[in-house]
Amino acid sequence: MSKYKEIKGFKVQTLASDTVTSQALVGSWASGGSLNTTRALGLGSGTQTAALMAGGYTSPPYSAKTETELYNGSSWTEVADLNTGKSGIMGGGTQTSAIGASGSTAESWNGSAWTEVADLNTSRSGGGGVGQSSSAAFVFGGYIGPPRSAAAEQWNGSSWTEVGDLNSAKDEQASVGTTTSALSVGGTVTAVIAENESWNGSAWTEVADLNTARSGVTGSGDDNTTGIVFGGYNPGGANGVAVTESWDGSSWTEVSDLTTARKNGTPAGYPGGQNAALMIAGITTTQVATVEEWTAPSTFSKINLGQVYYNSGSNAFKVTEQPVPGGTWASGNAMNTARNYVAGDGIQTAAIASGGNTGPKLQCEVYNGTAWTEVNDLNDALYGRAPFGTSTSQVIAGGNGPPYSAEAESWNGTSWTEIAEISTARRDAAGFGASNTSGLIVGGLASPGYSATNELWNGSSWTESADLNTARQELAGAGKSQSAGIVAFGITNPPLTYYTKAEVWDGSSWTEVGDANTGRHGLGSGGTSTSALMFGGSAPGATSAANESWDGTSWTEQDDLATARSTLGGAGATSSSALAFGGYAPPGVQNATEEFTASVTNKTITVS
Repeated sequence: MSKYKEIKGFKVQTLASDTVTSQALVGSWASGGSLNTTRALGLGSGTQTAALMAGGYTSPPYSAKTETELYNGSSWTEVADLNTGKSGIMGGGTQTSAIGASGSTAESWNGSAWTEVADLNTSRSGGGGVGQSSSAAFVFGGYIGPPRSAAAEQWNGSSWTEVGDLNSAKDEQASVGTTTSALSVGGTVTAVIAENESWNGSAWTEVADLNTARSGVTGSGDDNTTGIVFGGYNPGGANGVAVTESWDGSSWTEVSDLTTARKNGTPAGYPGGQNAALMIAGITTTQVATVEEWTAPSTFSKINLGQVYYNSGSNAFKVTEQPVPGGTWASGNAMNTARNYVAGDGIQTAAIASGGNTGPKLQCEVYNGTAWTEVNDLNDALYGRAPFGTSTSQVIAGGNGPPYSAEAESWNGTSWTEIAEISTARRDAAGFGASNTSGLIVGGLASPGYSATNELWNGSSWTESADLNTARQELAGAGKSQSAGIVAFGITNPPLTYYTKAEVWDGSSWTEVGDANTGRHGLGSGGTSTSALMFGGSAPGATSAANESWDGTSWTEQDDLATARSTLGGAGATSSSALAFGGYAPPGVQNATEEFTASVTNKTITVS
């Protein structure tokens, strides 16, 4: 088959069986046996079925722990304590041979007892650390109190030797690898970072950043070309995030989230942690003892989506399927009035932008695929209203406060009419539905707090139905029927939480489905329960341009908006065709319109 070197520019690979696109995509987290003692920032070493966890801290009041526990794959057993209580411990090894350092002191484990050994040259804690045994370890970075440190030191079984410093002084980073091949991922410099540095045994090199900047992050893996990092925190998830990312030596891929968002956990999983790791304890709102186990295949065939390959088993050329259409945003004509908190509905060629938080808050415009036209104003000067319907048949309900509004209005293509009030006054709910006689609104901010209430409209009255599983505001909704839709994202505070959660409605109940990739709130959206697009919003620390498509099973990151913005309007028939308009982007409200168009999905082609 050597003559088939290229087909349309793609290298042909010969494989004995059909491929999967990525090993990481099939990994998942499951509950493991809980520790006997709740804590965070301890020393972890060993494998998923033979691990060690030592030290750490609990608070309040702050207390550095000495407890050591061993894991057999299902439960933990307490064994000999550390000589001195320690937290922010750096190091690693196996269940029977490990070393950990914190402050200036270090202790070595021989499988039955801890022995104090030579001090670090630079006193610090809470940095990165890896190790193969009690005689081979590597620590880097850390907190001196203040400042942070960039120092790196290697342990040879009897002494610590200073080696090449990190490029940035940092702490609370994830650690992956060994003394000669390691990663320092994320952490805090003066702020939370996504920075990733690779160690080759003599020097550090900055390589591709994480997708999600975070500190207090945990990691596991064999070397600087393979590993995973998980959990941590950022300004929008102060009590922890659940994000997990896989490293292939050149880039990070978001994979299955932790079951429980947390920060400052302890890892185990050397060797083989990229396929079988532990997330031990950590902090949600307080220290916890729970453990999660990561499992992914150890062998796989990998080929990029859209590539050509020769299957020697079936004697056929094949082209891998592109399961989610790729698309792009293009500029459309601007709205007549710049505003945010826009209640949008319809499709790309027939959309409506109702109300908003600017001027008298009564403006309404419709889009014909080319230009916006002002039409009759709303009756109520409110914003943060939940919409459903079409450009000629829309309902909007609720609105800003406190006190929060229960007002609702119906659009017939010509004018607005006040209709029956919703049962729960609120703002920033989500909505979806077919017309001004059939739809629902759900979630939002009410009094005294976040709402999970779901109300159905039949053209004359509202009826309460099954609640959302997670109450929140500024969530996004998509659906063209009262009996089938999806809501996702949103925010609550306190604790400040940017949600990735998604829930699907089947006409009678809500079911949690796969999480989105980037937590945020105030998004635009369009589509159906099985083919939706959600875009923009506010992510931790900034407005977002991120765009994600839903195919009924999972979320895929798509081409970003040209203008990052939040509280924008959205419309769209499916994940292949959408409209984004208005919103807020510093320094003010926007009138920009963008149109998303995706190509037809590629299908697998077999040539026999």
